[in-house]
Amino acid sequence: AQAGLLPPLTGLRTDLSLLRVSWIQGEGEDPCVLAVGEPGGPQNLDSGTQLDQSDEDFKPRIVPYYRDPNKPYKKVLRTRYIQTELGSRERLLVAVLTSRATLSTLAVAVNRTVAHHFPRLLYFTGQRGARTPAGMQVVSHGDERPAWLMSETLRHLHTHFGADYDWFFVMQDDTYVQAPRLAALAGHLSINQDLYLGRTEEFIGAGEQARYCHGGFGYLLSRSLLLRLWPHLDGCRGDILSARPDEWLGRCLIDSLGIGCVSQHQGQQYRSFELAKNRDPEKEGSSAFLSAFAVHPVSEGTLMYRLHKRFSALELERTYSEIEQLQAQIRNLTVLTPEGEAGLSWPIGLPAPFTPHSRFEVLGWDYFTEQHTFSCADGAPKCPLQGASRADVGDAVETALEQLNRRYQPRLRFQKQRLLNGYRRFDPARGMEYTLDLLLEAVTQRGHRRALARRVSLLRPLSRVEILPMPYVTEATRVQLVLPLLVAEAAAAPAFLEAFAAGVLEPREHALLTLLLVYGPREGGRGAPDPFLGVKAAAAELERRYPGTRLAWLAVRAEAPSQVRLLDVVSKKHPVDTLFFLATVWTRPGPEVLNRCRMNAISGWQAFFPVHFQEFSPALAPQRSPQGPPGAGPDPPSPPGAEPARGAPLGGRFDRQASAEGCFYNADYLAARARLAGELAGQEEEEALEGLEVMDVFLRFSGLHLFRAVEPGLVQKFSVRDCSPRLSEELYHRCRLSTLEGLGARAQLAVALFEQEQANST
Repeated sequence: AQAGLLPPLTGLRTDLSLLRVSWIQGEGEDPCVLAVGEPGGPQNLDSGTQLDQSDEDFKPRIVPYYRDPNKPYKKVLRTRYIQTELGSRERLLVAVLTSRATLSTLAVAVNRTVAHHFPRLLYFTGQRGARTPAGMQVVSHGDERPAWLMSETLRHLHTHFGADYDWFFVMQDDTYVQAPRLAALAGHLSINQDLYLGRTEEFIGAGEQARYCHGGFGYLLSRSLLLRLWPHLDGCRGDILSARPDEWLGRCLIDSLGIGCVSQHQGQQYRSFELAKNRDPEKEGSSAFLSAFAVHPVSEGTLMYRLHKRFSALELERTYSEIEQLQAQIRNLTVLTPEGEAGLSWPIGLPAPFTPHSRFEVLGWDYFTEQHTFSCADGAPKCPLQGASRADVGDAVETALEQLNRRYQPRLRFQKQRLLNGYRRFDPARGMEYTLDLLLEAVTQRGHRRALARRVSLLRPLSRVEILPMPYVTEATRVQLVLPLLVAEAAAAPAFLEAFAAGVLEPREHALLTLLLVYGPREGGRGAPDPFLGVKAAAAELERRYPGTRLAWLAVRAEAPSQVRLLDVVSKKHPVDTLFFLATVWTRPGPEVLNRCRMNAISGWQAFFPVHFQEFSPALAPQRSPQGPPGAGPDPPSPPGAEPARGAPLGGRFDRQASAEGCFYNADYLAARARLAGELAGQEEEEALEGLEVMDVFLRFSGLHLFRAVEPGLVQKFSVRDCSPRLSEELYHRCRLSTLEGLGARAQLAVALFEQEQANST
């Protein structure tokens, strides 16, 4: 049996487009231009639409790049989003007029029902110093007079958002809005028009043409109309007297711009419904109610939630009905395809399962029962099924039982006894797949009972992909590189400094370097040679080669250096807004790596710890020439001790065991460090610091997101690295595992072991 597990979808659509082109063409004339421009053609598509025939609006212009050679070179900073650089605007902003009495009741109900559908939702009140409910952006004007409140609201929208949005929807907090329909309406209207759209009402004692939009049902203002209205707001506020803010706005638009309210534009009708007092939304089934954009009046918050429940159920039913129709169309069209019915995937309309091309691409199944899962994050063979994973399994089992009862009732009714076996896997092409072996009790209409074991398959498909809101960051932030150096690593430091000069100083990256020189208890004392003398000389040479460069170094003495203790020394000497890049002597920083450090480390939100690429040992993974002649055989083996060709490719792996490199802000580190000191005190803290790295501090004592991802720009050459016996057991194990896995691939290690055994046997 197959049961489909489908969450509520916002829409599923397939398009079949036909193009009809006239091949009759005049003498060098463009038929499209003639059809629009000739007299009698369809020039006036709508009463409010005008077509501009100027070619200047359509021809692209190439602006040549010119840089004054007399001015110093300055790095061009690009915006984070292309939308900002192109000047694109968001579609719709919603402004809600509220009051002192309804801010904490009706306004909160509006926020909970529609806020997640719009890019921005603002609340305007005349109350001064209003207490803002959680999750709401409230603007207080300090005057509750209707005309003043409306005037200041429009002025605020123009000043702060006039350049960012195409449409502005103004509503009251006693109005329920069907948000998806309103967003679709704004998406169908042309933005380059002066439009005042809503439910039309006549002025008392005025002509038939003078109409305003009723504020209780909301109204839509275009950006161009708001720009034209802004200079007249002060005059309208002094000349027009009205007790209703919507009537005041309508008179202002008619008197100053000659524009009245319309309820229909470009074939789009603004539909609204007036809800009678004590009317039950569940029993309302008129076409006006079912197709309404806005419902008014809403007297209390519970009625707002009941309306939202009713419209959500209607939208869900419409969506499921549309899905069934599309699935029937797909089933009918599949017969006409070359594959026939064999090419029909399940569920219909969703992508087929991923087909692996090798054994390395096979997607594994995770086994689970109702109490345990046998695929644990820490590598344990068995762990309890709890949290979101347990809720996910319970939802899958309940849905399977519901689908079976829906299919076989009234002949059979199924009751779950227990889950025998459960399997699930995530397919990136379609979603989460489930296979359940259920022990069921089948009950017939006559009351007969029988135990049955059935296997069902379910799918939780991937829904609409959404961009998670993230704080804004730029590539202009200065990066402070911190390099802790032990005495054993002093010989490798000059190579790091040369790489730093080539990757950071030469391209003039906005980055600084601090060397943290760690001396042992008996090293660098009075009369003893300085083990870091060569490092200091190399740093001084770079300062001489690059004028204006300052390479700072700090000297500390530690018997058992801990990464956290060393960073404590550096952290105290920098401001809290410093962006640290914690490096090792084998790190090779470059512009791309620094930019990803700036973009992925977000103050108060996220810390970034990249996974570098570790090259294998040249002795076990001999390098090959970059290019060979076509048809040539394998390269001859290199003689022992020979250096590989420069630039030749070498195998390697991303070292998941290493976590010494990281990007984070000083303020975030200090907050995590303070939390560590608060939870662990005295001797317990000292023992904990011996077994912690900086990444562990963020992971255990910080509420930030910890972003761990491969970084192809960080490539480290192979080197034999000693693991200090003073490390904690976990850190020592990770260090040894990183060193051993970095020797070579499994096949290369097997060949080396086989050759060694052959040599020993002879």
